[in-house]
Amino acid sequence: MQEKTVHIPNISCIHCVNTIKRELGDLDGIINVEGSPVTKNITIQWEDTQDWDTIRNLLDEIGYPPE
Repeated sequence: MQEKTVHIPNISCIHCVNTIKRELGDLDGIINVEGSPVTKNITIQWEDTQDWDTIRNLLDEIGYPPE
C-alpha cells in the first residue's frame, strides 16, 4: 500500500472534498481518501496496482490539481 498527502488549493468546501473522494473512489486500487476543506489537504491510500501518475492526472482532469 502507498499513501500520499497533497495540498490542493482549489478546495473551498466539503463538497469539493466529497467530489475528490467520489472521483478517486472510482479508480481501481484506491483504498481510502480523506481530506479537509480547512487545510486543503487530501490523503490518498492506494494499492500497488495503482500509480500516482494516474491519480494525479484524474485530479487535474476534475479541476483539483495538487501542488
